[in-house]
Amino acid sequence: MEFMQVLQGRRSVRRYGDRPVSRGLLAVLIEAAEAAPSAGNLRARRYVIVTEQETRAVLAMTAYGQKHVKSAPALVVVCADVPRSAARYGDRGSLYAIQDADAATMCLLLAAHDMGLSACWNGAFDDALVREALGLSKGILPVAIVSLGWPDEAPEAAPRRTAEEIVRWIE
Repeated sequence: MEFMQVLQGRRSVRRYGDRPVSRGLLAVLIEAAEAAPSAGNLRARRYVIVTEQETRAVLAMTAYGQKHVKSAPALVVVCADVPRSAARYGDRGSLYAIQDADAATMCLLLAAHDMGLSACWNGAFDDALVREALGLSKGILPVAIVSLGWPDEAPEAAPRRTAEEIVRWIE
């Protein structure tokens, strides 16, 4: 698939087939995520991959009952490693670690679409409950729960804003 097709074709999919996502494909997605830019090249991010049903159900509860978090064959919880970034950048390191995690999440989503998988970036969850459910270390902040699977729906593109609405030129 051409890159612009990947960008234009990616959708947030919330219904997945029963087919599992292999460990090998999940590893490729993490490689793609790690290709993302990173402040100071610190790569201040971590990943927790969840395929076990009970933990997916717990994470769905932390995500305010979002059913697709439970039903997806795999979840990737993308986390910001705040201490890693803060060691170099002080207070600003928290922001940089979150940006690192966000950039990695976007690369993961695009790679998933390119591989024929579907995914949804879930940001609505209780941080403290996710940290507890996954046993995350102090300073490791969950930023996204990405639900992944083989698509069982093909949503239409959401309306996009025009350039006139979102761009301001200073020439």
